[in-house]
Amino acid sequence: MKLSTRGRYGLRALLDLAVHQGEGMVLLKDIARRQEVSLPYLEHLITPLIAGGLVKSTRGARGGVLLLKPPAEVKLTEVVQLLEGSIAPVDCVNDPRVCSRSASCVTRDIWMQIKDAMIQVLDSTTLQDLVARQRQKEQTETGMYHI
Repeated sequence: MKLSTRGRYGLRALLDLAVHQGEGMVLLKDIARRQEVSLPYLEHLITPLIAGGLVKSTRGARGGVLLLKPPAEVKLTEVVQLLEGSIAPVDCVNDPRVCSRSASCVTRDIWMQIKDAMIQVLDSTTLQDLVARQRQKEQTETGMYHI
């Protein structure tokens, strides 16, 4: 499966929210600027994240968005599935009825293994893990090493 910009940018927006967790509401325009994503596209990406219960949005002078769950409780599987839909690389993995050869197809077995491997990686990674990786990369870039 190749992630679309929807999945990639949506995950970056959630990572931005996780990095700023505890600072109150975050303005979409600030996320858009930091993540180099157009504001209209970001507004489009936030909608399924709100519907999926990951993000809360408030309008008005003190409005913005924030995570509804702690970053440690948000698995990447949930994010990718909300933004992209199924993780399966081909349709027959989720529904063998789409192909009459599904039962005897050895390549379908490989596609199922690919899906399982992706789910395993995404399921074992949370937004908090990404926050830690982000901070580690930032420290490395600024030359601040902690041993």
